[in-house]
Amino acid sequence: MKKWLTAVSAGSVLVLGACGGGEEESQGGGEGGETQDTLEVAVIPAQSSGEMESGVQSLEDTLNESLDQEVSVETYPNYNAVVEALNYGELDLAYLGPLTYVIAHEESGAEAILTQEIDGEPYYYSYIITHVDQPWETLDEMLEDSGEVDFAFGSISSTSGSLIPGLELRERGAFESEQENEFASVRYTGSHDVTAQVVQSQDVDAGAIDSAIYNELVEEGAIDESQIRTIWESDQLYQYPWAVPEDMDDELKADIQEAFINIEDEEILNVFGGASSFVETDHSNYESITQAAEDFGMLNMDAIED
Repeated sequence: MKKWLTAVSAGSVLVLGACGGGEEESQGGGEGGETQDTLEVAVIPAQSSGEMESGVQSLEDTLNESLDQEVSVETYPNYNAVVEALNYGELDLAYLGPLTYVIAHEESGAEAILTQEIDGEPYYYSYIITHVDQPWETLDEMLEDSGEVDFAFGSISSTSGSLIPGLELRERGAFESEQENEFASVRYTGSHDVTAQVVQSQDVDAGAIDSAIYNELVEEGAIDESQIRTIWESDQLYQYPWAVPEDMDDELKADIQEAFINIEDEEILNVFGGASSFVETDHSNYESITQAAEDFGMLNMDAIED
């Protein structure tokens, strides 16, 4: 599943010490056009450690068989580390949230080349949820009582848990920042699953969450759907991208895309939101996220430091 670990900021990837020799060894060519022997891949830590470890190992084995070089797939729970590693040529492929991807694109030209479909669709949504014991059926009704509402976002670096719902609340005049808002209190839980839990337990009155993660929490029984009401849904958001450095060779990009598109192993697919398949994508599918991040002043890493 795509459920965030409690300590993860909607998470990402890779122990930088395992990334190899830096710019001179970048798959994209780096200085002098040299290449490295190992393709360094970074992925989000998305579910319990045992399931994640097994799925990541299967992905590594599959890519080693599909690509004509050694592949190393690692996880590390920090978005910022992944963006910096991409920016400095220490990663060849990284699985990022849309917000951190567009920041990497802005800062170093990182390019989205793949995403995943879930139930045959490459989209997900941001939800604002509340407990069924609360009196609100809609976001408008909740905002009429905003001064009495304790509100929870996920990680500040999350697209669906912070950026998109935050922008919606700002447009409605209820939110500018954790310090400047119309709520009784605002907190960042750090992860979608924690947000769901604190809404269900009524430690907060409402919160923002990734729709795919919410659905999986319900399917797993981690959240009791009968206790939760969704009072707002965003427009479609394009699924999390796999990004490569700007200067990666076109032939290698095509080989990576083909390798992922051919993956049918459910153990691997389940690690990435219970995906049904991997499909090609490009930056144009994330332009709405770029605009939202620009509108909210979040189109750089400094704005989303946890």
